[in-house]
Amino acid sequence: MEKFAPNVTLDRFLRLPEVLKLIPVSKATWWNGCRSGRFPKPYKLGPRTTAWKASEIQNCINRYSSAVWRSET
Repeated sequence: MEKFAPNVTLDRFLRLPEVLKLIPVSKATWWNGCRSGRFPKPYKLGPRTTAWKASEIQNCINRYSSAVWRSET
């Protein structure tokens, strides 16, 4: 078993279908949000492979869910 330093976090990449299950918007809305800065910027892993860091998607969900929660109260 490998050991990691205590302050190292392991992150994984999510492809677009996985992201859209977590943030239910259309593909066009997602890509427009990435361009405008509303959503995280993608990482190009290969010529036809784009992904997002899971931690950045989680931060995005937390940011928008707390904004919605505040606006409802």
